[in-house]
Amino acid sequence: MTGIVVPRRAAGALLVAAAALPRVAAAQPQGSAAEAWATSWAASVQGPYPVGNPSAQPDQGVIFPSREAGARDQSFRMIVRPTVWGRQARLRFSNAFGARPLTLDGVFVGLQLGGATVLTGTNQPVRFGGAPTTTIAPGSDAWSDPVALPFATDPWRGAARGRKLAVSFHVAGESGPMTWHAKALQTSYATAPGAGAKGAEEGEAAFPQPTASWFFLDAVDMMMPGGTPVVVCFGDSITDGTASTMNGDDRWPDVFQRRLHAAIPNRAAVVNAGIGGNQVAGPAEYGPERPFPGGPAAVQRLERDVIRLSGVSHFIWLEGINDFSRNGNASIDTVTGGVRRGVAMLRERVPGIRIIGATVITALGSTSPAHGFPEQDEKRRALNDFIRSGVFDAVVDFDAVIRDPATGGMRAEFVPESTTGGPGDKLHPNRAGYVAMANAIDPAAILPALARR
Repeated sequence: MTGIVVPRRAAGALLVAAAALPRVAAAQPQGSAAEAWATSWAASVQGPYPVGNPSAQPDQGVIFPSREAGARDQSFRMIVRPTVWGRQARLRFSNAFGARPLTLDGVFVGLQLGGATVLTGTNQPVRFGGAPTTTIAPGSDAWSDPVALPFATDPWRGAARGRKLAVSFHVAGESGPMTWHAKALQTSYATAPGAGAKGAEEGEAAFPQPTASWFFLDAVDMMMPGGTPVVVCFGDSITDGTASTMNGDDRWPDVFQRRLHAAIPNRAAVVNAGIGGNQVAGPAEYGPERPFPGGPAAVQRLERDVIRLSGVSHFIWLEGINDFSRNGNASIDTVTGGVRRGVAMLRERVPGIRIIGATVITALGSTSPAHGFPEQDEKRRALNDFIRSGVFDAVVDFDAVIRDPATGGMRAEFVPESTTGGPGDKLHPNRAGYVAMANAIDPAAILPALARR
């Protein structure tokens, strides 16, 4: 069954067809022989800093006085929320858009207590090939060794569930241009330049400087029972969470993950691979010398941001509105061709993956100068017709949830923005809109085993 949209009883809510997706194996206890790495959190990288679209960003001039020098002998404490927990983790650090080797040491991982403080006794040292340091060449990344998480001894019901990790590391010397994810919507922390290695410290005194972005760290894996589903939510700012709450974890993938865990705690990861401003097919070139605020084109970043993650089993693609903006101005054929290439690449490289297309939500009447004009909406509707045509294994109709049938624009209750307050732009849904989008997906449709519960 392909390209199926099934109506729910709730008005306007549509869900993915359950028959389109595979059955989920019964969960196995942690510690069994059949275990494998599953990506629990990720942030698609872009760069070099400061090219990107952060939200609610504090002034970073004190932390990074020179974009060319980047970080200088200073420590970071990145705060991230795993979506599944295991007794072991590993971390991936990226220098994808760097111009010189990046040396990291003093790497630790522990439970965040609050702010930049680590819960006493949880901070664990991290190694790379047995060594406390790693050097990552420009354009490359590096996985850490497995690190035990003694605070996750009972991942199903234990104290770690629902908590956030504090991942600390020290940049030795100067990093040069920095690889980052601009729109974290999560406060993380850094020391002043020249402060040295502070990752072992559990207190927050050494980390006075806030940032609303993630630097260098781009994935966290957990050791999980084999076959643990990993759902990658892929797209632009509407997946990245623009206009959602700061530090609230209220993007639509977050809300969907909580719905899954209400039914099957700690048995399915939901990873966010959105980048604010991203396009399906543009720009044609991207790199440290030719950056673009929206990051690399979707078809160019699938390898790093999806295929090379661990245990990917499902993929939800919501994207295309930026291609049709005044900045993109792509033809419908260019975008549908990019989608076809992306789907074909995923099916070739990730055997058995189930690929779900999400209809692109309306931007008609947006106050953003690049969006909201009739020609853009005409192309968007044509793209949605293509998405429903059978290229995907199944479809979820987000547009039907967000669009006001009377105006063709966004429903009024989804417009006022939730990050810092304000009228909204009629392009990005607020928290209420993201909740509605997530509630339009039946968890049993993604994981059919739930339908038998």
